[in-house]
Amino acid sequence: MDTGLMARLEEMAGTLRSVEEDLAASYADRSRMTELSKRHSELASIVDLFERWKAARDEMLEAQSLAAADPELAHDLHILAGEKRVEADAIEEELKTALAPRDPNDDKDVILEIRAAAGGDEAAIWAGDLLRMYQRYADRHRFRMEPLGSSESDAGGFDQVTVAVKGKGAFSRFKYEGGGHRVQRVPKTEASGRIHTSIATVAVLPEADEVDIEIDPADVRVDVYRSQGPGGQSVNTTDSAVRLTYIPTGEVVTCQDEKSQLQNKEKAYRVLRARLYQRRLEQQQSELAGVRRAQVGSGERSEKIRTYNFKEARVTDHRIGLTVHRLWEVLEGDLDDFVEAMAAYEQAERLAQGH
Repeated sequence: MDTGLMARLEEMAGTLRSVEEDLAASYADRSRMTELSKRHSELASIVDLFERWKAARDEMLEAQSLAAADPELAHDLHILAGEKRVEADAIEEELKTALAPRDPNDDKDVILEIRAAAGGDEAAIWAGDLLRMYQRYADRHRFRMEPLGSSESDAGGFDQVTVAVKGKGAFSRFKYEGGGHRVQRVPKTEASGRIHTSIATVAVLPEADEVDIEIDPADVRVDVYRSQGPGGQSVNTTDSAVRLTYIPTGEVVTCQDEKSQLQNKEKAYRVLRARLYQRRLEQQQSELAGVRRAQVGSGERSEKIRTYNFKEARVTDHRIGLTVHRLWEVLEGDLDDFVEAMAAYEQAERLAQGH
């Protein structure tokens, strides 16, 4: 372990001792106790790893020293020293990972916007398939999915659909899904058996709290109208659908899934707040010259991140070159191989850049 990392970890160990002393003296101040407890939790796991690393290093050095002094036990002691070196190296990698900066949005809830792109009716059906895939993935990780708004296609599926995924760490699991998802398959309506290529886009937004984004009501035009179903027919007899237009940027959000105008307005504001928060993040990231974006890839909706080939039962992630031949399992929400590979790639990039 280099001296810089050692010094940083020794400093953290000292800080942890100070926090523990402050905790003992702050039992009467609840807000101070909460702040200190959070800091203690952040430091304790890292310092524990550091203590384990020092113990493995000391045992390795002791075994090497004893081996030099006792030729009869040298063979066994060299084996022990090698085992402790491997253990220390593994803990050092854990420490580097633990010390790498976390995405501050990782614990937030998520807003997913799925839209049919190239491919007409088949793209809308594919958007519906992606929604089902994400529902299954959310279920696997005990997240709750909440519908926020949708526009159904006449042929089935969705022209666009927006949902919230709620649960601690939701953004950390879904943030790599932003971009274009390409499907290659024979549509049910294709009599000749010809393979079509269609694309649906996914936007992944961390859900912003009101304290993250304050919206001046004067900057928002609110229009109400009757909900429309596939083909444009009215599905409600009251003006319950809501359209928000954020005047400074022209951002438009609609919501018509609820029967209550108030509920539709509340959901539309949640989507608007998330979009504006994402804009702010992108602006901040673009201003940091030379700093890599927190989300691997550009995250733009036009970016093709993954291909799902039905004929070969193949799914390929183009950002990291990962291919699996488990298409049906993936569509049932088995996305962990891709998510974990992307997380590891991002972590390696951050460490390589010293962030």
